[in-house]
Amino acid sequence: MRYITVEDLSFYYDKEPVLEHINYSVDSGEFVTLTGENGAAKTTLIKASLGILQPRIGKVTISKINIHGKKLRIAYLPQQIASFNAGFPSTVYEFVKSGRYPRKGWFRRLNAHDEEHIKASLNSVGMWEHRDKRIGSLSGGQKQRAVIARMFASDPDIFILDEPTTGMDAGTKNEFYELMHHSAHHHGKAVLMITHDPEEVKDYADRNIHLVRDQDSPWRCFNVHENDQEVEHA
Repeated sequence: MRYITVEDLSFYYDKEPVLEHINYSVDSGEFVTLTGENGAAKTTLIKASLGILQPRIGKVTISKINIHGKKLRIAYLPQQIASFNAGFPSTVYEFVKSGRYPRKGWFRRLNAHDEEHIKASLNSVGMWEHRDKRIGSLSGGQKQRAVIARMFASDPDIFILDEPTTGMDAGTKNEFYELMHHSAHHHGKAVLMITHDPEEVKDYADRNIHLVRDQDSPWRCFNVHENDQEVEHA
Protein backbone atom coordinates (compact mmCIF):
# COMPACT_ATOMS: atom_id res chain seq x y z
CA MET A 1 0.00 0.00 0.00
CA ARG A 2 1.38 3.41 -0.94
CA TYR A 3 1.88 5.57 2.16
CA ILE A 4 3.82 8.55 0.76
CA THR A 5 3.81 9.95 -2.77
CA VAL A 6 5.87 13.03 -3.69
CA GLU A 7 5.35 14.51 -7.15
CA ASP A 8 7.42 17.24 -8.81
CA LEU A 9 8.41 18.83 -5.49
CA SER A 10 10.63 21.91 -5.53
CA PHE A 11 11.80 23.85 -2.50
CA TYR A 12 13.44 27.28 -2.33
CA TYR A 13 15.13 29.21 0.44
CA ASP A 14 14.10 32.76 -0.45
CA LYS A 15 14.85 32.86 -4.20
CA GLU A 16 17.50 30.14 -4.20
CA PRO A 17 16.38 26.67 -5.37
CA VAL A 18 17.51 23.85 -3.10
CA LEU A 19 15.44 20.94 -4.41
CA GLU A 20 13.89 20.74 -7.87
CA HIS A 21 11.42 18.32 -9.45
CA ILE A 22 11.67 15.59 -6.81
CA ASN A 23 9.59 12.47 -7.32
CA TYR A 24 9.59 9.50 -4.97
CA SER A 25 7.30 7.19 -3.03
CA VAL A 26 7.36 4.94 0.03
CA ASP A 27 5.13 1.90 0.47
CA SER A 28 4.11 -0.15 3.47
CA GLY A 29 6.40 -3.12 3.97
CA GLU A 30 9.59 -1.52 2.70
CA PHE A 31 12.75 -0.03 4.19
CA VAL A 32 13.99 2.88 2.08
CA THR A 33 17.19 4.86 2.61
CA LEU A 34 17.78 8.46 1.55
CA THR A 35 21.35 9.45 0.73
CA GLY A 36 23.34 12.32 -0.76
CA GLU A 37 26.48 14.34 -0.19
CA ASN A 38 26.76 16.67 2.81
CA GLY A 39 24.47 19.63 2.24
CA ALA A 40 22.30 17.75 -0.25
CA ALA A 41 19.12 18.94 1.49
CA LYS A 42 18.09 15.47 2.68
CA THR A 43 16.58 16.81 5.90
CA THR A 44 14.89 19.59 3.93
CA LEU A 45 13.29 17.01 1.65
CA ILE A 46 11.95 15.06 4.63
CA LYS A 47 10.53 18.19 6.25
CA ALA A 48 8.94 19.34 2.99
CA SER A 49 7.42 15.89 2.52
CA LEU A 50 5.92 16.00 6.02
CA GLY A 51 4.58 19.56 5.65
CA ILE A 52 6.99 21.01 8.23
CA LEU A 53 8.40 23.14 5.40
CA GLN A 54 6.27 24.45 2.54
CA PRO A 55 7.41 23.44 -0.96
CA ARG A 56 7.45 26.06 -3.72
CA ILE A 57 5.63 23.67 -6.02
CA GLY A 58 4.70 20.02 -6.11
CA LYS A 59 2.26 17.63 -4.52
CA VAL A 60 2.68 15.43 -1.45
CA THR A 61 0.10 12.75 -0.77
CA ILE A 62 0.16 10.85 2.53
CA SER A 63 -2.34 8.05 3.02
CA LYS A 64 -4.98 8.71 5.66
CA ILE A 65 -5.24 5.03 6.60
CA ASN A 66 -2.85 2.15 7.19
CA ILE A 67 -2.95 -1.38 5.78
CA HIS A 68 -5.52 -2.31 8.42
CA GLY A 69 -7.90 0.51 7.47
CA LYS A 70 -7.16 2.50 10.63
CA LYS A 71 -5.85 6.05 10.95
CA LEU A 72 -2.26 6.27 9.72
CA ARG A 73 0.34 7.12 12.37
CA ILE A 74 3.70 8.74 11.56
CA ALA A 75 6.75 8.91 13.81
CA TYR A 76 9.45 11.45 12.88
CA LEU A 77 12.85 11.27 14.55
CA PRO A 78 14.87 14.44 13.80
CA GLN A 79 18.64 14.44 13.77
CA GLN A 80 20.40 14.67 17.15
CA ILE A 81 17.19 14.83 19.17
CA ALA A 82 18.67 13.03 22.19
CA SER A 83 20.06 16.10 23.97
CA PHE A 84 18.78 15.62 27.53
CA ASN A 85 20.77 17.33 30.26
CA ALA A 86 21.82 15.66 33.49
CA GLY A 87 18.87 17.12 35.38
CA PHE A 88 16.19 15.60 33.17
CA PRO A 89 13.83 14.07 35.78
CA SER A 90 12.33 11.09 33.93
CA THR A 91 13.57 7.52 34.12
CA VAL A 92 14.09 5.62 30.88
CA TYR A 93 10.96 3.55 31.52
CA GLU A 94 8.79 6.60 32.27
CA PHE A 95 10.09 8.35 29.17
CA VAL A 96 9.38 5.41 26.87
CA LYS A 97 6.00 4.84 28.54
CA SER A 98 4.98 8.41 27.66
CA GLY A 99 5.17 7.44 23.99
CA ARG A 100 2.31 5.02 24.53
CA TYR A 101 -0.19 7.57 25.83
CA PRO A 102 -1.06 9.28 22.52
CA ARG A 103 -2.50 5.95 21.35
CA LYS A 104 -4.70 5.66 24.44
CA GLY A 105 -5.36 9.27 25.30
CA TRP A 106 -3.56 11.02 28.13
CA PHE A 107 -6.22 10.24 30.72
CA ARG A 108 -6.70 6.53 30.02
CA ARG A 109 -4.95 3.88 32.07
CA LEU A 110 -2.41 1.69 30.29
CA ASN A 111 -3.17 -2.03 30.37
CA ALA A 112 -1.01 -5.17 30.43
CA HIS A 113 -0.73 -5.15 26.63
CA ASP A 114 0.64 -1.60 26.73
CA GLU A 115 3.16 -2.54 29.39
CA GLU A 116 4.32 -5.51 27.33
CA HIS A 117 4.70 -3.25 24.29
CA ILE A 118 6.83 -0.83 26.33
CA LYS A 119 9.02 -3.70 27.54
CA ALA A 120 9.39 -5.02 23.99
CA SER A 121 10.33 -1.54 22.76
CA LEU A 122 13.06 -1.24 25.39
CA ASN A 123 14.33 -4.73 24.69
CA SER A 124 14.43 -4.04 20.96
CA VAL A 125 17.14 -1.41 21.46
CA GLY A 126 18.91 -3.10 24.37
CA MET A 127 17.69 -0.63 27.00
CA TRP A 128 15.56 -2.82 29.28
CA GLU A 129 18.35 -3.20 31.84
CA HIS A 130 18.68 0.60 31.95
CA ARG A 131 14.96 1.23 32.45
CA ASP A 132 15.32 2.65 35.99
CA LYS A 133 18.14 5.04 35.15
CA ARG A 134 17.57 8.76 34.68
CA ILE A 135 17.63 9.85 31.07
CA GLY A 136 20.11 12.61 31.82
CA SER A 137 22.65 10.13 33.21
CA LEU A 138 22.91 8.08 30.02
CA SER A 139 25.59 8.25 27.36
CA GLY A 140 24.75 9.89 24.05
CA GLY A 141 24.19 6.55 22.32
CA GLN A 142 21.98 5.31 25.15
CA LYS A 143 19.88 8.48 25.02
CA GLN A 144 19.43 7.98 21.29
CA ARG A 145 18.28 4.40 21.87
CA ALA A 146 15.83 5.55 24.54
CA VAL A 147 14.32 8.02 22.07
CA ILE A 148 14.01 5.25 19.48
CA ALA A 149 12.36 2.96 22.06
CA ARG A 150 9.80 5.68 22.81
CA MET A 151 9.10 5.93 19.10
CA PHE A 152 8.57 2.16 18.92
CA ALA A 153 6.23 2.33 21.92
CA SER A 154 3.95 4.64 19.95
CA ASP A 155 3.63 1.86 17.31
CA PRO A 156 3.59 4.07 14.18
CA ASP A 157 2.89 2.93 10.64
CA ILE A 158 5.65 5.07 9.13
CA PHE A 159 9.10 5.65 10.61
CA ILE A 160 10.81 8.81 9.31
CA LEU A 161 14.38 8.75 10.63
CA ASP A 162 17.13 11.36 10.21
CA GLU A 163 20.47 9.62 10.84
CA PRO A 164 19.10 7.71 13.85
CA THR A 165 22.25 5.67 14.55
CA THR A 166 24.42 8.65 15.56
CA GLY A 167 26.38 7.65 18.66
CA MET A 168 25.75 3.91 18.27
CA ASP A 169 28.54 1.35 17.96
CA ALA A 170 28.74 -0.96 14.93
CA GLY A 171 26.99 -3.88 16.63
CA THR A 172 24.09 -1.75 17.85
CA LYS A 173 23.73 -0.18 14.40
CA ASN A 174 23.39 -3.57 12.75
CA GLU A 175 20.81 -4.65 15.32
CA PHE A 176 18.86 -1.45 14.64
CA TYR A 177 18.93 -1.96 10.86
CA GLU A 178 17.76 -5.54 11.34
CA LEU A 179 14.93 -4.27 13.53
CA MET A 180 13.85 -1.77 10.86
CA HIS A 181 13.98 -4.48 8.21
CA HIS A 182 11.89 -6.77 10.42
CA SER A 183 9.37 -4.00 11.18
CA ALA A 184 8.88 -3.39 7.46
CA HIS A 185 8.85 -6.95 6.19
CA HIS A 186 7.01 -8.69 9.01
CA HIS A 187 4.74 -5.94 10.36
CA GLY A 188 4.00 -3.92 7.23
CA LYS A 189 5.64 -0.74 8.49
CA ALA A 190 7.16 1.83 6.13
CA VAL A 191 10.65 3.09 6.91
CA LEU A 192 12.34 6.12 5.31
CA MET A 193 15.80 6.72 6.79
CA ILE A 194 18.43 9.33 6.03
CA THR A 195 21.92 7.88 6.27
CA HIS A 196 25.39 9.19 5.42
CA ASP A 197 26.75 5.66 4.98
CA PRO A 198 24.61 3.59 2.59
CA GLU A 199 27.17 0.79 2.51
CA GLU A 200 26.60 -0.20 6.14
CA VAL A 201 22.84 -0.51 5.66
CA LYS A 202 22.65 -1.88 2.11
CA ASP A 203 22.11 -5.47 3.27
CA TYR A 204 18.98 -4.44 5.18
CA ALA A 205 17.32 -1.76 3.01
CA ASP A 206 15.09 -2.55 0.05
CA ARG A 207 16.07 0.44 -2.06
CA ASN A 208 17.87 3.77 -1.97
CA ILE A 209 16.86 7.26 -3.05
CA HIS A 210 19.94 9.34 -3.85
CA LEU A 211 20.02 13.14 -4.13
CA VAL A 212 22.56 14.52 -6.60
CA ARG A 213 23.68 17.99 -7.59
CA ASP A 214 21.93 19.40 -10.63
CA GLN A 215 24.88 20.29 -12.85
CA ASP A 216 22.72 22.54 -15.03
CA SER A 217 21.81 24.80 -12.10
CA PRO A 218 23.97 27.79 -11.06
CA TRP A 219 22.72 27.20 -7.51
CA ARG A 220 23.44 24.36 -5.11
CA CYS A 221 20.30 22.54 -6.19
CA PHE A 222 19.60 18.80 -5.94
CA ASN A 223 17.29 16.29 -7.50
CA VAL A 224 16.75 12.52 -7.37
CA HIS A 225 19.20 10.32 -9.24
CA GLU A 226 16.76 8.19 -11.22
CA ASN A 227 19.13 5.26 -11.71
CA ASP A 228 19.59 4.85 -7.96
CA GLN A 229 15.99 5.33 -6.95
CA GLU A 230 14.93 1.83 -7.86
CA VAL A 231 18.06 -0.09 -6.87
CA GLU A 232 17.02 -3.27 -5.06
CA HIS A 233 19.23 -4.86 -2.42
CA ALA A 234 19.34 -8.52 -1.56
